[in-house]
Amino acid sequence: MKTQPGLDRALTFISCHLQPAGKRQVSPEEGVPRRAVTISRQAGSGAHAVAEKLATLLQARSPKDACPWTIFDRNLVAKVLQEHNLPGSVAKFMPEDRTSEIADTMEELFGLHPPSWLLVRKVTETILHLAELGNVILIGRGAAVVTANLEHAFHVRLVSALEKRAQRIQELNHLSKEATLKFIHEEDRGRERYLKKYFKADVDDPLLYDLMINTDRISHDQAARIIADAVMNHP
Repeated sequence: MKTQPGLDRALTFISCHLQPAGKRQVSPEEGVPRRAVTISRQAGSGAHAVAEKLATLLQARSPKDACPWTIFDRNLVAKVLQEHNLPGSVAKFMPEDRTSEIADTMEELFGLHPPSWLLVRKVTETILHLAELGNVILIGRGAAVVTANLEHAFHVRLVSALEKRAQRIQELNHLSKEATLKFIHEEDRGRERYLKKYFKADVDDPLLYDLMINTDRISHDQAARIIADAVMNHP
């Protein structure tokens, strides 16, 4: 059975960290600093493209035997289900965006899924666990807030003008302009609501981040290089 590339990398990452310490030639205890990156983004600002390039750059700068730099985004839900022994059917009730508060409340009321706060708590625990291991890039789900007290975590926010974001998404998903604008609005509002509801935080608060990049003016390659340099020089 084939697995998604993102899940394959996640499993490799997990397998690496599960190895006995004696079989790994490098570790934080041996003087190799842990590092983790969180990426908050506006829909269509290029987070996935930047994260892929960033992972490659950081891997090239890491010790040869270090665990692979791994991106956790959509595959994060799979990791949460595994870590907390939750059934796969719960996954559809764990979106970061789009689910309205009314729909979510009604689904809980009728027992269609566990309380949202419980699911978010489990996601939060998994984000912290992954960030503490290091060599991870965590996209979304309030990761910047969840890991705010981890000194080795570096927080990035990617932004872009609505017109540019709509153009990227239209080209990628072959949507009409109307459908694209609706998609962007739902994604951005959903993420804003998620942070406000569960973390009492404003996704646009610049103080949540170490670095903010406008991907209209900075290419994905340049953004990845800027972030990589900042991460490697981060205390």
